[in-house]
Amino acid sequence: MQANGAGQDTDSEVSCQNGAQNGESSSAGAAHSNGVVSVTNNGNTVSNNNNGVSAQPASNNNSPTDANSGVKKKKRLSQCEEDVIRLIGQHLHDLGLNQTVDLLMQESGCRLEHPSATKFRNHVMEGEWDKAESDLNELKALMHSPSAIVRMKFLLLQQKYLEYLEDGKVLEALQVLRAELTPLKYNTERIHILSGYLMCSHAEDLRAKAEWEGKGTASRTKLLDKLQTYLPPSVMLPPRRLQTLLKQAVELQRERCLYHNTKLDSGLDSVSLLLDHACSRKQFPCYTQQILTEHCNEVWFCKFSNDGTKLATGSKDTTVIVWHVDTETQQLKLMKTLEGHAYGVSYLAWSPDDAYLIACGPDDCSELWLWNVQTGELRTKMSQSHEDSLTSVAWNPDGKRFVTGGQRGQFYQCDLDGNLLDSWEGVRVQCLWCLSDGRTVLASDTHQRIRGYNFEDLTDRNIVQEDHPIMSFTVSKNGRLALLNVATQGVHLWDLQDRVLVRKYQGVTQGFYTIHSCFGGHNEDFIASGSEDHKVYIWHRRSELPIAELTGHTRTVNCVSWNPVLPGLLASASDDGTVRIWGPAPFLDVQDSEGLNGK
Repeated sequence: MQANGAGQDTDSEVSCQNGAQNGESSSAGAAHSNGVVSVTNNGNTVSNNNNGVSAQPASNNNSPTDANSGVKKKKRLSQCEEDVIRLIGQHLHDLGLNQTVDLLMQESGCRLEHPSATKFRNHVMEGEWDKAESDLNELKALMHSPSAIVRMKFLLLQQKYLEYLEDGKVLEALQVLRAELTPLKYNTERIHILSGYLMCSHAEDLRAKAEWEGKGTASRTKLLDKLQTYLPPSVMLPPRRLQTLLKQAVELQRERCLYHNTKLDSGLDSVSLLLDHACSRKQFPCYTQQILTEHCNEVWFCKFSNDGTKLATGSKDTTVIVWHVDTETQQLKLMKTLEGHAYGVSYLAWSPDDAYLIACGPDDCSELWLWNVQTGELRTKMSQSHEDSLTSVAWNPDGKRFVTGGQRGQFYQCDLDGNLLDSWEGVRVQCLWCLSDGRTVLASDTHQRIRGYNFEDLTDRNIVQEDHPIMSFTVSKNGRLALLNVATQGVHLWDLQDRVLVRKYQGVTQGFYTIHSCFGGHNEDFIASGSEDHKVYIWHRRSELPIAELTGHTRTVNCVSWNPVLPGLLASASDDGTVRIWGPAPFLDVQDSEGLNGK
């Protein structure tokens, strides 16, 4: 695998020395990355690193022998094998196992990096800037883009300049700035910034303003990492290349894992490299943890609060129940019952700070209730006209306004006291959502579409067009994707930015009932939806077929809500009068709890 788009250099000075037998170098004095030089002595290759370890002589009995000639032949390594040896060598070198690296390179006949690169590395780490600058002339012939020499020289001189300043050698630093950096005629804006550091009164001030680690190993190692990006990997390997490849492999396995529902740890310490990553279904919210039976009629809606500590459920029994979520045990307890919604509660919306909860009713309901969740007091009961139908609501991100509407042509923007701020005539609203820009309101209407409405400049535009009625929709946290429940069609995923249908999810039974689906899980990688066949369906966002079908409800599942903070907690509301809380299997064996992989 190549880094930075650079091709493999076929220069004989760069490639592994496969012509050498039993570790004999093709040239006396070949250098290794750790500065160890090998010399030949009577046919034996001996390391001068004074560690008392030498390579085997040419009569090595371990070498394969040609049956006809009796001549011992060394297996020629493929390009892939050479690359692997270099990667292993670099990793061992980073661990400080230099003697092991010497023996590996001698026996394989490979070279960790080009001698010029080794020399350059040593000069940079020792702060010998003139020698390092001279090394660039040797490296120039090995580079695919010789013009990059100017950029590399600039980085070297910048480090030299900063180190002079830190040492209090202002005149020398000024000389570097005027006589070496400026004549390069490269990145003049940066040179102006560097000149400002001359005014720093002490070293701490310089390091803070330059966001620089100071003279020493840390800053020089960081400099080397930057310089390496201009060199082909055949000359000098990218830093920590083996670790980078292993991280990429682990991340790819996690991305392909259908049940992976935890935060991606970018480090390798939390996983075993000895097994492929595979999460168990038992870790996924597929098991009933709790059944909430306090409602005495159909439960039409459920929604977790933004901080994940509460769940609100609305029912045909005219009540809203707010439940407290214990984040440790993931058990729910009744917190408050909000009563008086004469028509029942078919939609709920939490304010951005979770301080307020708005409840809407079914089609023939002209009222909207705004509750203070903490006190349980009704702050606002809004009704513009008895002819209205206020069935949907969405909060503006500022938490000071909301929009509401219904299928009879009402579309209002109001403040927290229910005062009308703006209205849009003639829009028969089915479902609403406010985007994070604070200006755009998405509304699905009776024309089987979702349009974007801007209340500031009173413009609107078409975003989504379906062929069947859109019963409900929800939007991902980043505002890019919309999840639609489409009558007789099921669940559709749309890209709002590109305005294209991304995916149609299979399995769910969707007629003309209003069913609410949701994004969920870590990074919103999953999609869940209720269904008229009494099940909850879960899909991975990139897969059309369900990865789980949850059974337990005995009538239509109207709504699902995934806890935004606890990715293993899912709620579903059904016409059977219950709310089910789904979580991982209650008892996991060791292998399952480790996801077949983790430590």
